[in-house]
Amino acid sequence: MPTLILSTNVPVDAVVAADILKDCSKAVAKTIGKPESYVLVSINGSVPMSFAASEEPAAYGELLSVGGIGPGVNGKLSAAVAEILDAKLSVSKSRFYIKFEDVQVQYTTHNHVLQLRSSTVFASFPCQPFEFIYDTR
Repeated sequence: MPTLILSTNVPVDAVVAADILKDCSKAVAKTIGKPESYVLVSINGSVPMSFAASEEPAAYGELLSVGGIGPGVNGKLSAAVAEILDAKLSVSKSRFYIKFEDVQVQYTTHNHVLQLRSSTVFASFPCQPFEFIYDTR
């Protein structure tokens, strides 16, 4: 479930967006080592944004993944995404930040299935939105 969310102050037309989505999806899958069929990428253009007190082209990204990320991988993926943004949107690599978050599997769902894992067992349980009620007593 690697998810890459990108925001930029640069206007992004549909053709450029499609290229960025395709290129970033491949880069995430290859770098993290997960099937591309699990990768989600979104890009939001024309977002009001200031970086270093300037409104020159800039971008911010968040990558969430259940495993597969860490210091070595993060640097490679950051460089790959920065290269794509530089080539497609002229966002300088020095005007791009990305935040990485290793999400615990029990906080994810896919296809309305709650993913639960113990140290040795992985199981999936069907669920509906708001199905779980937590008793705080």
